[in-house]
Amino acid sequence: MKRLSLESPSYYLNAEASWLRFNRRVLEEAEDESNPLLERVKFLAITASNLDEFFEVRVAGLLQRIEDGYTEAGPDGLSPLEERDLVARETHEFARRQHECWNEKLRPALAREGIRVLSLADLTPKARAYVEEYCERELDPLLTPVTIDPAHPFPRVINKALCLAFLLKRRRRASATYTGVVTVPRALPRLIHLPNGDSNDFVFLADLVAWYATKMYRGYDIISDAAFRVTRNSNLYLQEEDSRNLLESVRTELHNRRKGAAVRMEIDADADPEIIDRLRSNFDLESWQVFRTDGPVNLSRLFNIYEQSNRPDLKFKSFVPRELHLNAKSSDIFQELRQRDILLHHPYDSFHGVVDFIENAAEDPDVLSIKQTLYRTSEDSPIVRALMDAAAKKEVTVVVEVKARFDEASNIRWARTLEDAGVQVFHGLVGLKTHCKLLLVARRDPDGITRRYAHLGTGNYNSTTARIYTDLSLLTADEDMTSAIHGVFSFLTAYAERPNYSPLLVSPLDFAQNSLNLIAREAEHARQGRPARIIAKMNGLLDKSIVQALYRASQAGVEIDLIVRGMCALRPGVRGVSDRIRVRSVVGRFLEHSRIYCFANGGDEEIFLGSADWMPRNLYGRVEVVFPLKEPMLRQRVLQEILEVYLADCAKSRILLPDGDYVHIQEGRKKLRKGASSNSIFGSYAGKLNAQEFLIALAEGKQATPKPAKREGIKVAAKGERGASSGKAATR
Repeated sequence: MKRLSLESPSYYLNAEASWLRFNRRVLEEAEDESNPLLERVKFLAITASNLDEFFEVRVAGLLQRIEDGYTEAGPDGLSPLEERDLVARETHEFARRQHECWNEKLRPALAREGIRVLSLADLTPKARAYVEEYCERELDPLLTPVTIDPAHPFPRVINKALCLAFLLKRRRRASATYTGVVTVPRALPRLIHLPNGDSNDFVFLADLVAWYATKMYRGYDIISDAAFRVTRNSNLYLQEEDSRNLLESVRTELHNRRKGAAVRMEIDADADPEIIDRLRSNFDLESWQVFRTDGPVNLSRLFNIYEQSNRPDLKFKSFVPRELHLNAKSSDIFQELRQRDILLHHPYDSFHGVVDFIENAAEDPDVLSIKQTLYRTSEDSPIVRALMDAAAKKEVTVVVEVKARFDEASNIRWARTLEDAGVQVFHGLVGLKTHCKLLLVARRDPDGITRRYAHLGTGNYNSTTARIYTDLSLLTADEDMTSAIHGVFSFLTAYAERPNYSPLLVSPLDFAQNSLNLIAREAEHARQGRPARIIAKMNGLLDKSIVQALYRASQAGVEIDLIVRGMCALRPGVRGVSDRIRVRSVVGRFLEHSRIYCFANGGDEEIFLGSADWMPRNLYGRVEVVFPLKEPMLRQRVLQEILEVYLADCAKSRILLPDGDYVHIQEGRKKLRKGASSNSIFGSYAGKLNAQEFLIALAEGKQATPKPAKREGIKVAAKGERGASSGKAATR
């Protein structure tokens, strides 16, 4: 059969549209009445926070390419200008749907539960008296009203700051109108919780500022007012090669980023057109960049309602993660690791196991050195404290990524603090972000031999996010693995390269090529009639070479299941190109963050975990580490307790259709394969399994571990099943 060219734009989905569809799936969770009410409010706030970052980074980058004169189309065939027009249409429709969710669904439902967001006109005399006192005591000292005139230029509005604009007339000069601007103080909560017995009543801080304006602008008549918020370009543009000190360069650019060009303005839907025109002119925005909001200008502030409402009945039921318990014959974690590797699945397995490992290493007098990478960590990090304590007694080296987007300022503070404590701090390699999650401990054991112990992960060393992100941790004393990790640290601190880092796959050195080789090997297995299957779980899939390799594997007969949380450029179900590829996205209570790459390999399956997605930035622009699971029992656990469960999820999975839309499982079955039966191993769970809830029950001992399927290879779904297929995974 003639080989098809894989260059056609019809085989690729647009990355920006794919990202917006991901955020739409998050919004669907806010609309889903089966979720607890306050969790729905939180999901809506998350969509707003996500959209902020989309404009700050992705839209800002797109507009910068247009300004720089780029005209080349992407794999999907859209030019930058066409992509901008697509983004404009999609984001305006999305913003409309966000506020519809708030106004028509969430706010009335909250009111029925006694949680009310009130206007000032709705306040009781007692509440109004409280508000007046609050304004005088807390608000007034923080307000700085500005009137724009030749002596008072337009104030510098910082990124995402909520402001109020006023159209003013001086009473003594009634012919002229002026613009007034007041920034809503960030030091105060965006929603003020009113004292009112057992009820939960709130009022927006911006409404208080608007009401208080008459006292700020004495001598003026206020013609109209409007809340607005500007989103700015938040990309860092560093010339690292010309910089003596990367830390200082990032510090300088953080200051400059506060002054980044505006890329979006949100403003009250009923704002006076003259206010809009004046603001749009000041921020140099096109009309499509102005978003009129029918409701709160900043929906992310709704997090306050979730945090301040003491209603556990309206939130997800809390659960207690499994703690790591050592074998009764092991005296410490190091003796345990000399016997076996340990795999932890967060948040179902507590992150305390990782923290305890680091703290034990810091305190153990037999530990000689500790090396660690830090990309993002929590504000009050027990891990950083342990590293600082250890620095007084042993060699401690930390590679801090100061260019971790939106955590740069925090990481600079950590870097300085660690240096002051005596830690050797490095900032990785010029032009590459250090995104790998590695910890290496050298210890002189009781037998007199110095051994290395390691932690490798798919997520950050952050105790806070470890409770809400799904990630995997491997603790090991494997000599090949720890030797390779030692080599990665030498690469990070001295740019000292090895011929290879086997058994690790390392970006930007060999992960891309090894991924292509593994996919091609699977295709060859299929051509030879051997078991051939790929199951891959990741955050995003955008790299064109990887997509094409997966297409060729599908054409060769490889069955491929992809669990991609966010952006996906691959178009599944295209006849003759991707017939055997199924793509699903799981959006639920926890943020899916783990990366798993599983290959049947002719029946001798291989499973890799790591920090990298199949995206260009991970393959070529970051230092990433992907590592194999060597122990058969751990591979079996990943197959049975993770991949099988996610491929059987029928509650929170959405299936990617060939046209780029995502649909729930049942809808996908009807649309793609009428009458097809499920191949799920879960029996009664078929059609209703929620993977994350299943894994919580498993961690709590309320659910039995799924039994392995007695099949060759890792054939999880029946051959030929499309979209909604779910099924068994066998182990060796």
